[in-house]
Amino acid sequence: MEEVMDHVTSSRQEGPQPPSSESRLFTHWKLQASRKTDLSKKGSVDAAIEEMVRDINLRPEYFTTSSCSGRIVLIDENPDVSSVQKQNCSWLFVTHDLCTKEDVLSGLQKATGDAVLKFEPFVLHVQCRTLQDAQILHGVAINSGFRNSGITVGKKGKIVMAVRSTHCLEVPLSHRAKCLVSEEYIDYLVQSANQKMEENKNRIVRFYSCLQNALCQKNQERGSDGDQKPERPVYTRRRRRQDVSKTGGKCQGPVSDEESGVSLFHDLKL
Repeated sequence: MEEVMDHVTSSRQEGPQPPSSESRLFTHWKLQASRKTDLSKKGSVDAAIEEMVRDINLRPEYFTTSSCSGRIVLIDENPDVSSVQKQNCSWLFVTHDLCTKEDVLSGLQKATGDAVLKFEPFVLHVQCRTLQDAQILHGVAINSGFRNSGITVGKKGKIVMAVRSTHCLEVPLSHRAKCLVSEEYIDYLVQSANQKMEENKNRIVRFYSCLQNALCQKNQERGSDGDQKPERPVYTRRRRRQDVSKTGGKCQGPVSDEESGVSLFHDLKL
């Protein structure tokens, strides 16, 4: 018995244990992602979320796989193909900021098929090292207004946290290049899309603030010797959502149950 206890004591004094196979695999995935070419049409991270994406990628437990800060887009779809084949439709107009009625009217003049005006909110996909790491992001997202967010676990053990919301807009404006709505209605749609864009920006700011708060708290929970304290188990019951509106849009406390330099990388095919 004394020999067993001596062995346990000595093993505790050996210092930090080597990374697990799961941790090494995650590091491998992160390295692979950092070497990928950005396949989005823009070819770079949107300016509104560039700092946030960089900070996430600098964390050893996360890396981003795709993102969009939100956009208002007028697309031209071919009416003679199925919806599945409409992925390669042409863009008549796109902005990641507010738009004007003139922007939409100018784009409509270029339409040859079915023009559709869309507002698409902020979306972010982050691969996480552990389920607990994903939970932190999920709590931040829900508290920030992105209530359609969720966590998926792939067959190979990849854990991906998707930050999403449902305040979208999609309205057809023309059919076979013929405009179906009045200029007055287009003006109304533009105002509606701009309002959604403003709310989208506010949610991004709130999300980033809550994220910094949550990650700061996680760092504080680490021991003085750099060893992380045991992570809390995964809870499935719903907890009360923090009311960030009472704190000026900033998270003042925990938002969930609970540096290695990497360049920005994305593979969102838009």
